[in-house]
Amino acid sequence: MKTGIPELDRVLGGGIVPGSTILLGGEPGIGKSTLLLQAMEKIACSGVRVLYVSGEESAKQIKLRGGRIGAASPNLLVFVEISLDAIMGTVTTHHPAVIVIDSIQTVYSSALTSAPGSVGQVRESSEKLILLAKKTGIPLFIVGHVTKDGSIAGPKVLEHMVDTVLYFEGDSRHTFRIVRGVKNRFGPTNEIGVFEMRDRGLAEVSNPSELFLSERPTHAAGSVVVPSIEGTRTILVEIQALVSDSNYGIPQRTTIGVDHNRVALLAAVLEKICGVHLGSHDIFINVAGGVKITEPAVDLGIVAALISSFYDRPIDAGVVVCGEIGLTGEVRAISYIDDRIREAARMGFTQAVVPRTASVTAVSDASLDVCHVRNVSEMMEILFNG
Repeated sequence: MKTGIPELDRVLGGGIVPGSTILLGGEPGIGKSTLLLQAMEKIACSGVRVLYVSGEESAKQIKLRGGRIGAASPNLLVFVEISLDAIMGTVTTHHPAVIVIDSIQTVYSSALTSAPGSVGQVRESSEKLILLAKKTGIPLFIVGHVTKDGSIAGPKVLEHMVDTVLYFEGDSRHTFRIVRGVKNRFGPTNEIGVFEMRDRGLAEVSNPSELFLSERPTHAAGSVVVPSIEGTRTILVEIQALVSDSNYGIPQRTTIGVDHNRVALLAAVLEKICGVHLGSHDIFINVAGGVKITEPAVDLGIVAALISSFYDRPIDAGVVVCGEIGLTGEVRAISYIDDRIREAARMGFTQAVVPRTASVTAVSDASLDVCHVRNVSEMMEILFNG
């Protein structure tokens, strides 16, 4: 079943599988309820009945949000209830095509004496709702609160019970949102959907590469573009680095969007192998646009940004960099190199620095020059003329 929101369908693996259970988590105010209400409106407009169960907002509050985002279909049923028995009774009575529970931490079962949101209540309510979805074939969306470290609150078994786990990433104070699939029994994991929060709800971003590079500064030291693979999608992201003299006894190491330990490792490689002495400098790394990148293919981009900031020498705006770096400074091969090159050529880049062992066969744009490097020193020669 299509949700009517292609970016959400992409993360789900093409659409909603009958009888499946989808868990959606994210920070408060990030847009979980808004996204699901928009999706339910799209499905309801196709002529089927959907049930939106809320335990956190009143019907009047939901109607106000619905009016703002244009959700007014008569097939969109809103039920304000936290009793599990009442919810299951309503599902049996109305036979909706899709169910949304917002949120599972507010639902309680009369079989237990503990308060709603406790581990026992979350487990009991989830088990019965998931069993109901499997028996009836009705897809079920569950909204889950998150803890301080960003994981789904409640028992970890909840993520094992459901078929798909989606996380809303981004900062509620910024307009861009990313929905990432971290588990999917019916599609690829680590797939992302990109949205922009507007007055009338969440709007899809069909070309995230253009979005993430739209505010990229020109001729700025410490900025480099890296083609990253997110699920089945290739996106170009800007990595920014700032290396400055430390005013404290212990240099700071701050990273946003990349692994902190990975940056420390790459800084040590630069110090030992390349003679770039960063030990007495503060290092700040940021992935512009709020994207979180975990793949090692961005290593070469992080190193290039660090060197660029350290020597205050900008990297040419038409260059993309990708490759994994080993502890001896060698540049190792990465996967999906052809897809990365295609996206770079499509976005108008003219040069790509890639590992020497990478076999590039998909350079359709003759204006894009592919430079192969064996180690970090060769990369420095190409980007900074030695």
